Formats: sequence, structure tokens, C-alpha cells
Amino acid sequence: MTTAAIRTVHFRPRERNVFFHLLTGCNLACRHCYINSEQHGRQMVDRQTMAAWLRLFAAPDRETNLILLGGEPTLHPDLAYGVKTARNLGYSTVTIDTNGYLFHDILEKISPEEAVLSFSLDGPTPEVNDPLRGAGVFAVCTANLKKAVARGFTVSLICTVSRLNLAHLAKMVPLLAELGVSRFFIQVIGLRGKSATPGNELQVSFAEWLKVVPEVAANAARLGIHTIFPKVFLDAGESFACAGRVAENYFIFPNGRVYRCPLCEDFPVHSLEIKDGLLVERPGLTEERLFQLEIPEGCVMNRLLQPGNLDYDATGKPLHRVSCCLLKQEARPG
Repeated sequence: MTTAAIRTVHFRPRERNVFFHLLTGCNLACRHCYINSEQHGRQMVDRQTMAAWLRLFAAPDRETNLILLGGEPTLHPDLAYGVKTARNLGYSTVTIDTNGYLFHDILEKISPEEAVLSFSLDGPTPEVNDPLRGAGVFAVCTANLKKAVARGFTVSLICTVSRLNLAHLAKMVPLLAELGVSRFFIQVIGLRGKSATPGNELQVSFAEWLKVVPEVAANAARLGIHTIFPKVFLDAGESFACAGRVAENYFIFPNGRVYRCPLCEDFPVHSLEIKDGLLVERPGLTEERLFQLEIPEGCVMNRLLQPGNLDYDATGKPLHRVSCCLLKQEARPG
């Protein structure tokens, strides 16, 4: 067994990440789905538009990582075409985020050199996972993950942690090792989409997160699995950095909205939009203006949209500063 060290992964200059939602439709109805069709649209990006938008965000002289999402992206009949187009345009990496159903025989249409497959699974057993994601999902996802590994694909796995599965997170580690997963993303539940519904209290507390997640990440790394998880709260004396100000991330939706911050996606405050084939800035009060605010709590978007994450002392001073939601920590084998 190897050792593991946890470190913060700071934003890298000139790195670009393009999160392209090809559609908002999905064959599942997960309890924590963040897609908001009223804000993101209900259509599927057609083949011509897909190619045009990939060209619009391509920057061959920069390290640009492309993540293809939905909904469920393998429902798109032209997903393989999108992967190959992105590679031809010079994207550094292409990742497909999938619920594991792998529609349209996607494994037959792309090669392991063309894309990484990132599967979503929210529990180590059907009894934990399927109440969150749907009956039979665990069996389908794990079977197709094994098939992808057998065919030589690099495979990662995303687990969204909530109050419903936190106690089972540690049991994910031996499962990942058994399945042949090389990278593990632990994602914190956010107040977006279904999770923002009143009464749907899925978030875990700061103390609960610290008690469980770093230890699970270190254990996974000791088994050779590179593990990444949100920073969530800043350490004392640690400076705050907003990805909207110091990084280059684009979250593209089928209706042409382009956000720079995922916390904003339930609201029409996107700073950019695609009009007539061009990427244009929107006037008025958008997320871009909010990024410029500096507050004691750290992330201004979290303060506005998820104030329940914050605690204060008797004088009104925040007990913890919330980091940018895109700031990560990692545990690497070593």
C-alpha cells in the first residue's frame, strides 16, 4: 500500500475548461440532478451547431479540456462525431460524463485515445445507489464500466455526496479498486436544480464533510486511485480566489447560455451567450459583476445563493470562509 498526501490544486494560468451540455434530456431522474430545463433549455444541440460551438471555444495554442455532458450525453446520436471533431480542433483532453448506460454503442464508435469516460455512481451497493439514481442503475453502470476498462478506456468515477450516502462513502474505495477506476471525483451536493427544492435537505455540514471525505480520499490514493474533491472551506490565513476572475471556465447549455460559475446556473445571470454563431457578453447585472465583490465570507455566490452553508460568531464574523466551488483538493498515490 502506498502513502498519500492531500494538497490544494490551485487554478493554473492559461488553462481552459469547457463544459458543454449537448442536451438536457436524460433516461434517469436522479434526486440531486442540477439540470434546470426552464433555464437551460429542453432541446438537443444538433450536429451542425455542435461542431460550430466546438470551433467557437477551441484554442489550440492553450491547454483546453472539454467535458461533454447532458442530461445524459450518450443519448445524443452524434456524440462520437463531437468527440472526433474536438480532437481535430486541438482540445487537449475530452471527457464524457455519463450515467453509465452508454447509449448508441458509444464504445464501438470512439477509441480509448480519443476520450476519457467518467461514470456517475452514488453508492457502493444497489441498496445505496439506486434510491438516489433509479432502480437497476447500479448493475448497469458497473457492468458498462467494467466493459469500458476491458476495452482500454481510462475510466473515472464521480460520487455526489449528500446526507443520504455520506455514511457509505468509505465503502466506495474497495469497489473502485475492484472495478479498475483510475480517478475518483468526490462531489459535494449543491443547492442547484432538484437539490434547491424547499424541504429537500441533502447537504452535509462542514464538520461531517471534514470528518469523512479527506480520510476516504487518502484511503483511495493509498490504493493507487487519484482522488479529487472540493476544498469547500478555506484554512485560516488562506487567501480566497474566484475562478471567475483567475481561471477560464465555460459552462455551455443547449439554449446558448454560457455561464462562468456553476452556482449561478439556476438563474438568468449568465455573463455570456452565443448569438448568431458568436460569443457575446451580456449587459446588466450578471455573474461577472458579482465576481468582483470581496466579502468576509469568501465566495459571494455562495453567500447569495447558499447562505445555509455559513456560520457566524456572536459578533457576526463568519466562522469559516467558503472557497470557490471550483477549487479542488487532491490525494495522489505516493
